[in-house]
This record gives sequence, structure tokens and C-alpha cells, in this order.
Amino acid sequence: MNDGAPNGADINRIILESSCDALGFAMLVCGRDDTILFASRTMLQYFPVPAEMLLPGTRLRDFLGAVYDTGVRPGTVPENSRRRTNREDWIAEHMALHWRERYENVERSGRTRWVSMRKRRLSSGIGILSITDVSDQRKRDEQLQTDLERVELTEEILDAQPNPICVKDRNLNYIAVNKAFCLIHDLSQEAILGRSAWDLVESDLAERFEQSDRRVLETGKPHSEAEHIVRADGSDLWVLTRKYRVGMPGRHFVVSCMNDVTDIAGWYNGSEDGSAPSGGLQINDYSIFAPAQNFYDPFRALNVQQLVGAGSMIETLPARGLRVLLATADRLTEERLVTRLRGSGLEACAVRNVDELTAFGRASDSAGLKLDVLLLDGAFPDGEHIATAWRNCPVVTVEADQDAAAVLAEVFRVCAERPQASPLLQSDWSLSFEDEAASAVPVSQVDVLVAEDNQINQFVFTQILEGLGVSHRIAANGREAVELWHELQPALVLMDVSMPVMNGFEAAVAIRTAEKVKGVRTPIIAVTAQALDIDLQQCKASGMDDHIMKPVSPDMIEAVLRKFMPAKAMRTTG
Repeated sequence: MNDGAPNGADINRIILESSCDALGFAMLVCGRDDTILFASRTMLQYFPVPAEMLLPGTRLRDFLGAVYDTGVRPGTVPENSRRRTNREDWIAEHMALHWRERYENVERSGRTRWVSMRKRRLSSGIGILSITDVSDQRKRDEQLQTDLERVELTEEILDAQPNPICVKDRNLNYIAVNKAFCLIHDLSQEAILGRSAWDLVESDLAERFEQSDRRVLETGKPHSEAEHIVRADGSDLWVLTRKYRVGMPGRHFVVSCMNDVTDIAGWYNGSEDGSAPSGGLQINDYSIFAPAQNFYDPFRALNVQQLVGAGSMIETLPARGLRVLLATADRLTEERLVTRLRGSGLEACAVRNVDELTAFGRASDSAGLKLDVLLLDGAFPDGEHIATAWRNCPVVTVEADQDAAAVLAEVFRVCAERPQASPLLQSDWSLSFEDEAASAVPVSQVDVLVAEDNQINQFVFTQILEGLGVSHRIAANGREAVELWHELQPALVLMDVSMPVMNGFEAAVAIRTAEKVKGVRTPIIAVTAQALDIDLQQCKASGMDDHIMKPVSPDMIEAVLRKFMPAKAMRTTG
């Protein structure tokens, strides 16, 4: 059988060359005997091999060897690659790829170039390779990914700000709001985004806001105004609102930042030592604050039927001086209820776990102080036992989503049925509790803290530790691991060395620094995907005690427990 070129081969070659030039790709065609039948001139733009390597009749193996010798090999970056592929192995690998019926991949070729390689082996045995430069598309994809990460980071930064912040587009519709801004409206971000001030506030206020927004958009001059806001829960917020124009011409936005100046605008007219107020909230100058949003809805905030039933008790019961303790592990419930109770004149504080509640009880008993009401969250650990054992005051069970006004009415009801204790300042008993808690020796709340950002690895750790009967918590990054270490005081830390926000080395250094103050030491085990000398040296330098390799296994974890937590290991294996 003759593989020689048929009549008209020159015309076909010219057509193929012109097509490759016009479409911007390189092509190589080889026969069943792996010799080159055609190679476009544009192939030299991707592989700087000698021109004779592209002539018909050249063996595909020789062409691949010439490509290897140039150092510009798809899929590797020679100057940075730690793995030096053997020449014959590389040629054999790519010869096998050329004999696949279909192969497509985007590979790096050099430091900054990416190429799309498509290989086909036809039923006649002829192989076709086409190469296209996709570096620009790759850069755009990477830029898009970077932009998305920046947007996520920006949103996290905005949500972390205590001051309400919002961003409006040229049509003055909300395109970004942080959590503090949503809180004063008592609305979710989804319920605000895409809407305007006309949808959220009264028309006269919306018109005033729009005038200042338009003025900032047109002139670029910042706008400042002192405002009085009533939050959705009825509490006052005194702010200095500043508006700025940002963005490029034709794409301007208005950014409004509400700086909380409540502590400056008003104060409690009480004693110099900061004890309970006697004159209530005093405002320095009401006239400097313009009326702004009032989101408080008394009909939504009050349970009218319950208040009617408790009306006579509320009228005759002196709220100031009643002492209420809230037991809840939910920080949002704590903030919502304690704020409302204090705003109604009650002395209120909260505990977050059974140990704090026990310490509070001992401190109050030793000081001869009595509570009027214990509010017990229905989800509080061991709540049924606490409700039975707590005999020194009435216990009222509350739910996380229960209306604050209803809770207040229930407190008034139960207090009206028993003699009232003598008034006592909150600072007299809350400080006693803080001193007692501070003197307690920290106890590990979990056995193992796992710092791991990969969700699959998190699942693996969870399955292994649960199977061994070991209590644990998962941290998704180094910063969260440090925060949970402070909160939980674990007996052992398994620290992934490669994590976002703060890597494992930085987190270990932060923990070791904090331990110098606390006078304790927690074993920290590095979890790494590679055992290079530099990683092990860095583990030791950052204060880690040992290391294990991924993928982790039950035997590996159990060995760590035996070494650093022998008592726990005996319990889990006994």
C-alpha cells in the first residue's frame, strides 16, 4: 500500500496552510506509521523546533523528541518544575496520547502561555493534532475569578463593619448593603437589593434622600448630615451619615456610611462610677439631628393580647430593680432580649452554658443576692434538669424567635405574683459573676480542634473522630481556628498547613503566643500534603509538635491520640 502524496497534494497543502493562518491555529497530520504527512508553519509559533522537523516523512517520535529538547513542553514549566520527566518517558506518554481516538486538554506551554490541544485518530489511522493559543481567554477567566474573590472579600469586609453601609447605582437602587444596614430595617439583604428608598421609607423622607443622592452623583461633592433613626426594634440610633460618589464616569455609585454617634449624642445621667442611670437618656442637642428612618412598628413589635392580660400588673409593678438572668447559647437571642429588658428598666445579663450558670449561682448565693426571674432558652443544654433544680427564683422558658415584648410581659406577670426583692444595681451582681468566671480554671470543651478548609477532608476527619468517640469542632481557616482555640480550649489541634485567611503556620504561632499569657500548652499536629524538608522545618519553627500526611486514616489519627492524649485513646479503644 502506498502512503505517498497523491496528485494535487501541493494544492491541498496550500489550502491547509491558508486555513491555519486564517483561523489562527496550528495543525499536524500524521499517518498510520506515525510519520508526518503535513505540519503547518504556525506550528513553529508554539514549538521552536528546527524547520526540517515539520517536513513530510519525519517520524512523530523525532518531532516529539525535538519538542522535549526545546524545553517548551505542554503541561510543564521547566524552570519551576520540581519533577524532571525522563525524555523517553515523556515521548512515550505523548505517543500514546496521539493514538487515542479523542483527546482534548488546555495545557500550560511556557511561563505565561496556555494552549488548547485537540487530538483525533480517524478510523483510517490518520492522526490530527490542532493547537490554539488560549492565553487571553485564560487570563480573562483568571481575572474573572480574581474579581469574584474580591467581591466576596469586599462583602465580608462590609458585613464586618459595625456601621450601616449601603451602595446605590445611578438609578438610586440599592446594589449592596451590609448586615448592620439590614438590621435597622429588620429585612434581609435579598429584600432590600434592587429596591429604592421609596420602597423602604415614607415618601417625604425618600424624596429628601433622593435629592442629596442626586446632588452627590451630579457634583461629586460629599454630603454629610446628622440623623436620628429608630430601628425596627424601637431602639434609637444617632448617626452622622456621609455620602460619597465612587466609580468611573458613566458608572458612578453613591456610597452612604452611617457612623454611629449615639455615645456622643446622648449619655445616661447617672453617677460618676457608671452605675445605674437615675435620669434616663439625655440628648445634648436634638436640633442637629434631622428625622430619618423610623422602622419601629408598635403593632408588629407588641403582642397586644398578652399585654392586655398583663396590663394591670404592668401599671402597678416597678420595673426598675427587677433582676433577670437569661440562659441561652444563641448570641442573637442574648443581644435581642437583654437589650429589650434593659431598655425597659430591668437589670439583665446572660450566661451561655451550664458552667457559667453554675458559677453565677455560686457567686450570687455567696453574695446573698437573689434573682427575680431566670429566662431559660428552650434549646439550652440540659434545660429540663435546670428548670427542675433551680429553686431560688421562677423559671420562664423562652424560644429563640419569641417576641421580646411577650417575654417582657411574662416577666412582669411572674414577678407580680411574688414579693419583690429590694432594688439592686446591675453592676453589683454582674461583676460578681464576672470575677467568679474569671477565676475558674479553663476546661477543654472539645477533645480535638480540626483546622481544615477542604470540605471533603472535613468530612473525612468528622467520620474518623466520630468513629473513635472523640468530640471535635471544625475550623474552615486559620483565623477561625485561633478563635475557636480561645473559646473551646481543645486538648489537641490538627492543623492543616495550607488554608485561606491565615495559614496553619501563622495560626500555630498565634496560639503559641496566646499560650504564654494563659500558661498552658496545647499539642498542635501539622497536617500536610507533602513532607518536604522545608515544610517540616517550618512546622517546627512555628511551634508544632508533630506532623501527619494526607490522606489521613483512622490508624493515623488513633496513633496521634495515643501519643498526645493517652487517656482519651484508652477510652476510645477500650
